[in-house]
Amino acid sequence: MQLLTKNKLLTGIFAVLGVAGIAAWAYQLAGGLGVTGMSNANSWGLYIAMFMFFVGLSAGGLIVASSASVFHITEYKKVAMPAIILSTVCICCAGAFVLIDLGGIQRIWHLFASPNASSPLVWDICVITLYLFINVLYLHFMHKGAERAVSVLSRFALPTAVLVHSVTAWIFGLQIAKEGWFSAIMAPIFVASAMDSGLALLLIVLIVLNAAKLFETPKKLIASLAGLLATCIAIDGFLIFCEVITMAYPGAEGAATLAVMVSGPTAPFFWAEVVGGLLVPFLMLVFAKNRQNTALVTVASVLVVAGVLCKRLWLLLTAFVIPNIVGAPGIMSDAWMMGGSYAPTAIEFLIVLGVPSLGALAFMAIGSKLLVPAMAKEHAPARSSAAADLDLEAQVA
Repeated sequence: MQLLTKNKLLTGIFAVLGVAGIAAWAYQLAGGLGVTGMSNANSWGLYIAMFMFFVGLSAGGLIVASSASVFHITEYKKVAMPAIILSTVCICCAGAFVLIDLGGIQRIWHLFASPNASSPLVWDICVITLYLFINVLYLHFMHKGAERAVSVLSRFALPTAVLVHSVTAWIFGLQIAKEGWFSAIMAPIFVASAMDSGLALLLIVLIVLNAAKLFETPKKLIASLAGLLATCIAIDGFLIFCEVITMAYPGAEGAATLAVMVSGPTAPFFWAEVVGGLLVPFLMLVFAKNRQNTALVTVASVLVVAGVLCKRLWLLLTAFVIPNIVGAPGIMSDAWMMGGSYAPTAIEFLIVLGVPSLGALAFMAIGSKLLVPAMAKEHAPARSSAAADLDLEAQVA
């Protein structure tokens, strides 16, 4: 458990936050979702925002790992193992936030007993389960050194990684009752931001492991991944620009949503993502010289991850600021609470801190079993031919 014992203070902090998160969840189970800041008017909050966030973090890692085999990018194979471990842990965190948001987890069996095939939520459960299964298989085959099996599995892993975030986007994009989510390019935006955040998180983890001398990643490879990150940032920024200009065009139906995004309650998250999560890191990484600087790559990656988190928040919460589309004749708007406000409670914050902390401990535990021994084996001194001859003579005797 070298990763866990390398920094006992950090391990202790994660453990305390994890226990606090579990205790807060137990309190929520006892008191119901009423202990959160959610309501009929704001039925989704931090839990679903974090679900979107961690699905993206996970998809980015698997895309990088599977690309090594699908597109024969040999250098990416060196970081495939930490990428898959990170992807597996992040998708488990994403699934945990869905279960936490259910409130009465004891009733989850209804989802499997009587699923609604037309519901994007059911599609998402199916694709996330498949995605987790592929991650575990991928990790197993890589650990066993079954390169042929990894190569075959990567053909399924890459489209599944794209699909898992696309389906998550359709949960929002297909809800016509919320103007802020109704968009034809919601899935491409989600996939692009998944590549941003997932690749940025992978870079942060690789740099930290390098600094701790627990896993070695060549500096040239870090620079190459940073260049890929800059490209993903540019694509993400372009898609957001397409969405904004469509809403801003005179006569467009999205004018109310745009107003909330750029100058309303969720504007700080929007501008933090556009400026701090896209523009600044792109300007830092677009120059080849900066990509050789590990410190700058680290700062840019942290900004990207924080920016995508802000994106999840403004994307989710903006739609709740705007009242629901008015129902059919005879429906009383006040009875359905068309408007409302949302502020996370301490319980929500504790749970939101606890789940990633447990995920970090899981990564450290798995990494101690798979990453550290692999590096030790790679750097083990080669045995001399004389020693090998002695071993052979001993076996013959």
